[in-house]
This record gives sequence, structure tokens and C-alpha cells, in this order.
Amino acid sequence: MANVAISPENGVLLAFRRDLRLAVRSKGEVIQAMVFFVMVVSLFPLAVGAESALLKRIAPGVMWVAALLSVLLTLPRIFANDYADGTLEQLAISPYPMAVIVAGKMLAHWFTTGLPLAIVAPVLGLQFGLGAHELGVIVLSLMLGTPVLSMIGAVGAALTLGVRGGSILTALLVLPLYIPVLIFGAGAAEASMAGIDYTANLSLLGAGLLLGALASPLAVAAAVKIALD
Repeated sequence: MANVAISPENGVLLAFRRDLRLAVRSKGEVIQAMVFFVMVVSLFPLAVGAESALLKRIAPGVMWVAALLSVLLTLPRIFANDYADGTLEQLAISPYPMAVIVAGKMLAHWFTTGLPLAIVAPVLGLQFGLGAHELGVIVLSLMLGTPVLSMIGAVGAALTLGVRGGSILTALLVLPLYIPVLIFGAGAAEASMAGIDYTANLSLLGAGLLLGALASPLAVAAAVKIALD
């Protein structure tokens, strides 16, 4: 039973549940990302006008840039509060490996940030005159790409723990790494609208997700330990 109690799966689940409870208690931070996403996406049809061809052409890029910036806004909450109140130090000496704990925290961040954005995206896409197929591709690309954004962002957030102006520094660190995800995510929807095979873009996002799931917990754990030393 002792081995079951401290299994990696339980560690991920415990960290996930803890961060999910904290996110529910501070609903403002979660809602802030959603409101930002909705506002940015909704403003473009008002600014550009009602030309359907133009709206359809810019829709994938607009939605993906808005999603990227929304995720970027939420990165400090992955570790900052736990670092400030000493919780992160307690987690570091828990029976669970730090890589397991940060994996749960990254999963909770995506569940409260990236997943809601992907769910609301089809409703916002209707403003651009997108069809069901195009909306489905955008949602699928967001489902594959936003976890990668959370993982990359967690690395940046961990590297800047305790640094003054950490939020700005995190943005500078992760934005160049976000560009491929942005290109492949928006490119999938653009290819779909052009009648071109879009599966290559989705496959690349899936490969990035798999690579991130394997490598990011170790990288984040190492960065957190450096920050705590």
C-alpha cells in the first residue's frame, strides 16, 4: 500500500487536484484569461468590418495569437504563489519527485486555461463566418497546442522564480519558443480552409505535445530546484 500511496500517478493527481482547488477559489485569475481571449478575438471583426473573405482569412491567426497571449498572462500563477509562501519548498521535500509534482501543476494550468479557450473557440469562430469543419480543426489544434504552451511556459516561469520583473522575463524567454506552435496551430486551420491536407500540422503539434510531456517535467523540476537553492 505504501508503494501505491507514493506512486507517480498519485503524485500527479494530488498536485493537479490541489492546484485545481486553488484555481476554483481564485476564480478571477481563471476568468481573466477567458475574458481577455474573448475580448481580443471579438474586437477584430468590429475593427476589420464585415468582409467575409477577409474575416475567414485572418480568423486562425487571430484566435491563435489571442490564445497564446491569454496563456502567457497566466504563467506566473503556476509557481509564484507557492514560491512566495514557502509551499514550493515543502513540496520539494515531499515523498514525490519534483518532476511528478510539476507535471500535475502543468496539467492543472492547462485544464484551467488552455482547455476553456479551446471550448469557447467555436462560439467565437462564428463571428468570422467559419464553417463547422474549420471550427473543428481550430479546436483540435488548440487542444493539441495549448498544452505545449503550458509546458513551455512552465519552464520559463520556473527559470524566473524569485527574479524581479519575472513576468516580463518569462515572456521574453518563452515567446520565441511559442512561435512554432503558433505557426503549426494557425497553419492547420488555414490549410483546412484552403482545401489542403492539414494533418501534417496537427501531427507536428502532436509530436510537440508528446516531446513536451516527456521532457518538460524534468526541465521544470530542475529549474525549480535551482530557484530553491
